[in-house]
Amino acid sequence: MNRVARIVLFILGILVSLTLLLVIVFVFVSRSPFPETDGEKTLELPAECQTPAEGSEALCVALSGHGLKDTVHIFRDEHGIANIYAQNPDDLFFAQGYVHAQDRMWQMEFWRHIALGRVSEIVGQPGIENDKFIRSSGWNRIAAANTTYYEQELPEAFNALTNYSAGVNAYLLDHKDDIAISQRVLGLVGEPWEIEAWEPLHSIGWGVVMGWDLGGNWDDELTRARLYARIGQEATDELVPGYPYDTRPVIAPTTDFMTAAFDGRGGATAADWTRVSTSLIGKPPVTAFGTGPFLGSNNWVVGGQHTASGLPMLANDPHLGIQMPSIWYQIGLHAPGWDVTGFSFAGIPGVIVGHNNRIAWGVTNVGPDVQDLYIEKLNPDNPNQYEYMGEWRDMNLIEEVIKVNGGEDVKLTVRETLHGPIISDVLEDQPDVLAMRWTANSGPSRILQSVLSLNQAQNFDEFREALRFWEIPSQNFVYADVDGNIGYQTPSLIPIRKNGQGMVPVPGWTDEYEWEGYIPFEELPVLLNPESGFIVTANQAVVDEAYPYFIARDWASGDRAQRITDMIEEAIAQGPVTADDFARIHMDSTSLRAESYVPLLAGLSSDDADVQRALDLLRAWDYQERADSVAASIFEIFYMRLANNVLADDVGEENVGDAHSTIYFHQLATDPAARWWDDITTPEVETREDILLRSINEAVVWLNERLGSDMNGWQWGNLHTATFGSTPLGESGIGPIESIVNRGPFPVDGGSDLVNATNWSWDEPAAVRSHPSMRMIVDLSDWDASRWIIPTGQSGHPYHPNYDDQIELWLNGEYLPMLSSREAIEAAANDHLILQPGQ
Repeated sequence: MNRVARIVLFILGILVSLTLLLVIVFVFVSRSPFPETDGEKTLELPAECQTPAEGSEALCVALSGHGLKDTVHIFRDEHGIANIYAQNPDDLFFAQGYVHAQDRMWQMEFWRHIALGRVSEIVGQPGIENDKFIRSSGWNRIAAANTTYYEQELPEAFNALTNYSAGVNAYLLDHKDDIAISQRVLGLVGEPWEIEAWEPLHSIGWGVVMGWDLGGNWDDELTRARLYARIGQEATDELVPGYPYDTRPVIAPTTDFMTAAFDGRGGATAADWTRVSTSLIGKPPVTAFGTGPFLGSNNWVVGGQHTASGLPMLANDPHLGIQMPSIWYQIGLHAPGWDVTGFSFAGIPGVIVGHNNRIAWGVTNVGPDVQDLYIEKLNPDNPNQYEYMGEWRDMNLIEEVIKVNGGEDVKLTVRETLHGPIISDVLEDQPDVLAMRWTANSGPSRILQSVLSLNQAQNFDEFREALRFWEIPSQNFVYADVDGNIGYQTPSLIPIRKNGQGMVPVPGWTDEYEWEGYIPFEELPVLLNPESGFIVTANQAVVDEAYPYFIARDWASGDRAQRITDMIEEAIAQGPVTADDFARIHMDSTSLRAESYVPLLAGLSSDDADVQRALDLLRAWDYQERADSVAASIFEIFYMRLANNVLADDVGEENVGDAHSTIYFHQLATDPAARWWDDITTPEVETREDILLRSINEAVVWLNERLGSDMNGWQWGNLHTATFGSTPLGESGIGPIESIVNRGPFPVDGGSDLVNATNWSWDEPAAVRSHPSMRMIVDLSDWDASRWIIPTGQSGHPYHPNYDDQIELWLNGEYLPMLSSREAIEAAANDHLILQPGQ
């Protein structure tokens, strides 16, 4: 061998060795946070807590007096799903905190920073605008006030929060420097930050975030105000109409639970929109619950008269933001007085959705109008004063300090009026600002008390009593029990307004738009054993127009509710209804928008061979948006271009998404004389058929440009993909880093406003933005026959076997057994961890 060859081999040997070393280091770093899930572990204060090292003092103090009292058994199956068996409730919640931290501590760490407006402490400068908005809106102050209330007024719930926190801190005491690979990577690119002791404040704070994301409509008010300014109120109300009560179902018809008349709401002082600044202080964060069009959820319950067992079955699939790991954590909690299985949030004790030994429940979002924006006139001589009832009032000033990783502190002065915090900046030509009123600012939120009471409820009366504490966010709760009852309840604080419906910002300098209390709980919609024998909720209108109180105007389109209702009625007719029927409903991807528009294409033709083939494919289509469907791609891009062609000339291309309403577009399909068909930018008067043909032509061009000229490659799954992204590394824009924590893209069935709601935005066709964040089918006749699935996996640690092991099952509409009996749980157990108290 010559000298050059030996040198080359030597260099290659060094490179191979370095590569091998890097692989070994990477494997070690990625695996080191993996939790201990088998064997026996004694949890006691370590000797160093006698003289704790810097950074451990708070953890040692938090654990003092809050350790385990007795032995706890934790069984995990092959998918990492934990069932905890404790001998008392204190140990149960301690162990839940410990288990959550084992699998999801990074998720919990980031979530608590979001809740308190402290994102910048982790990510540095990119988090400042989010923190400004959160602090201005007051999430951190609401959480602090609620924590004080729990400590003083709800000792049992606070005790659960305290024990849960102790369990988290027991894990952190040994692992705070190695909670996840994300911690290590971010510590390299920025400054390491202290992993603080977990406190009840952090759990309660996430409840505030949930209330914000699932109960907010303040941005809808701004959107409607912008449309009013652009095209006027009459045109806006035509394009964005109310619920189609004549063609879509409501959840609880008023005649089924109460009767009353309502005389409406009168008009009052108007606003001058040219004076109002809508420039927000900071930027609203995108949280785990998600944002964007077509957000929603499905649940339904069918009574025993329609099932083979004679007992009810219940299903749920909340549609929340796509993420890695899943927002949900599957768990079973078992102790004297506690026997509950279901979906929890890492960071919060108890089970949010699931069943105990007697009842089951599921949730979808009501979407009530619980936030109002008030236009405040400021004193030109003193910006810290505002006008109310002809007088200048002093604002309440709050100084906030935002800590920034690698940067200087940012000081923020928050100003509050009697309506709430100011959320918009003063501009030179727009001196009026916006204050936000929100039910969460009006008093304590006792949602965690509600969760714990719900977990223990044994019948419909106790179920309803637990929901008295569910002040925010309002949810459509469906119910079933082992006695054969099915039911429904709307909970939460829903304001009664003196005037208006909260659709746009209102004058704050007068008392004409104040709130006059809340709808009494006893008069909120409720159902028990309706004659139909089933209940469906899919964010459609809760009540009809005879209901005496205003809940909301802008409901979901009703398409999902109609399709689920149709499928349940079909299953009942074929009878009996089975869990497989429920699973088929979960995965149904029928587009009712396609049912409205594809028949209109029957008379169209084109000399362009591709356009003609596209028309032929649509005519032969079954309206199911499956990943392998070419017609689904053609229709969705056609519909996207149709919305643009109908609306852009009138509202501006930048406002098409805001002005589009599925409700109105169903109506538009049946109205060839509607003025919106004409393109006002051309001298001709376009017909409905002109715009339809233009839109199908543009869709074919669009698909050709992005997916190539071979139409066989235009399958929906080539456009419509799900990427499960982790925050914040998964959004870094650095491919190798993102590949560590993200999974995907995967082709998926479904689409927007479908039962299988893999929703996407026209801003980024057709990447999934929100999705069925879990699917659950509960069989009241045999708890162990129940089914569940989450989109990703139980673990929050990349490369752990349970990080992504449920993805393929979720994509294919499959489930895991939702076991709850100890016999079945122990038989399925792969790991058995025994936690012992210290001496």
